[in-house]
Amino acid sequence: MKKEHAKKGWTKGRRILLIVFSTIFGFVLLSVSFMLSAPAPRVNAITSYEGGNAYITFTDRPLISAHRAGGALAPENTLSAFELCMTATDYTVDVLEFDLHITADGKLVLLHDDTLDRTSNAVEYFGYSKVLASSRTYAELRELNMAENFKATDGSYPYRGLRGDEIPNDCKIVLIEEVLDYLEQFNLNFIIEIKDGDDNGRTATDLLYQTLNERNLLNKAIIGTFQDEITKYMDETYPEIIRSASIAEVLSFYCSFLVGSDLSKQNVGYDVLQIPYKDYVINLGLKSIIDYAHSFDIALQYWTINDANEIKELVDAGADCIITDNPAIAYQTIFG
Repeated sequence: MKKEHAKKGWTKGRRILLIVFSTIFGFVLLSVSFMLSAPAPRVNAITSYEGGNAYITFTDRPLISAHRAGGALAPENTLSAFELCMTATDYTVDVLEFDLHITADGKLVLLHDDTLDRTSNAVEYFGYSKVLASSRTYAELRELNMAENFKATDGSYPYRGLRGDEIPNDCKIVLIEEVLDYLEQFNLNFIIEIKDGDDNGRTATDLLYQTLNERNLLNKAIIGTFQDEITKYMDETYPEIIRSASIAEVLSFYCSFLVGSDLSKQNVGYDVLQIPYKDYVINLGLKSIIDYAHSFDIALQYWTINDANEIKELVDAGADCIITDNPAIAYQTIFG
C-alpha cells in the first residue's frame, strides 16, 4: 500500500515538474521571441516599390477590405451586406472578403462557419444542431433566414423571427455567381476563403477556379484556405491562382523574419500574408515585418481590425490592407 501511494505521489510529482518546466520553457521561448521581433529591421527600409505584386499598395493608405462583406453593419456574407458596401454614402471599400462552402448538390454558397447554426434559424428549421452546408441542397438552404442573429449597431435584431416569404431575398443564402453578377458593375478585388477540406474542398476549388476564370477575375481575387491539403491542391492544379499563405507558411515566414533569412531561396508559393495584428501576444504589425515582406514581393493584409487606434498604427507601419468587420470605422479613421 505504501509503495502504491509512493508511486502515485511520484507520478503526481512528475506531472507538476513537467508543468513547471513547460511553463518556464514557454516563458523563455516567448521572451526570446519578443527580443528577436523587436522593431530592429531585418532588411533596409523600403521607401518605394517597383515589383509586380499588385496587392502591395505602397500608397498613403492601405486598402479597405470588408470582412464577410462588412458583417458588423449588415448580415454577414449576404447580398444585403454587399449592397450596403456598394451604396453607402459615408464610406467606400476597395476589397470584399467572403467565405465559401459547397452544398450537397455541388453549389458554392457564402458561409463562414462550419455549420449554419450561429447565423441562421437552421436548428429550428431542420430540427437538429450543427447543420452543415454540405449536408443540404441549395434549395433547402434557401429556406433559411441568414440574418436571423444579426445584431445591428443599435443593439437590435431587425431580421429575427422572419420566416418564409417574410425573409428578404437579400437575406437568404447566396451563390457566388449571384454575388459576382451584382458586383460586375464595380471595379473591386476579392479575398475569398475556401472553408471545406478534403474532397469537398478540392471540388470547391475546381468550381471557384472555373467561375473566376470564366469571368476573367482570376487576377482580381486572392484565394485562401486553412486546409493544408487544399493549399497543396491549388499549387499543384492551379498554380496561376493568387493565394494567401497557409498557417504553416505564416509560421515559417515569421521564423524566417526572426533570423533574417533570404525568402527568395525558399520557393515561396503565396503572394499575400493575411495575418492578425496583436491577437496572439506577438505583434505582427511592425514596420520591420512589413518591410521584410515587401522586400520579397509579399503583401501584408491584417484581420480583423475593428479598432480605430490599431488601424492608425497599421497605416503608419505601411500595411497594404485593413480587413475589417466595420468598413465605416476604417474609412473614417483613414480619411478623417
